[in-house]
Amino acid sequence: MLLLREMGVEVKTIKAGDGKTFPKQGDLLTMHYVGTLKDGTKFDSSRDRGKPFQFTIGVGQVIRGWDEGVMKMSLGEKAKLEITSDYGYGSSGAGDVIPPNADLDFEVCFRLKSSMFV
Repeated sequence: MLLLREMGVEVKTIKAGDGKTFPKQGDLLTMHYVGTLKDGTKFDSSRDRGKPFQFTIGVGQVIRGWDEGVMKMSLGEKAKLEITSDYGYGSSGAGDVIPPNADLDFEVCFRLKSSMFV
């Protein structure tokens, strides 16, 4: 298992990607994910909905831990993102689902990339 650390986010590779196709700021990404609290409680899953999540990387559409962690993944990679609360939802939390100051884990699979700047 490959491990990459940044402040606030740790990327643990579960399955290697192609090693050459990395997202750039402004790319539209399609990913599956499962989000859990540190105690293992699942709070969200694109897999449960049967529809992958699409977002633009590096423009603040997602939490900072995703913006920074996913940028280190290559196409096809499956990884676990371990995100500290300051790179997640911080002292606010997220509704009744994510408590304040919660560290989060996401199992993510980087499936598709398309550039918005063509």
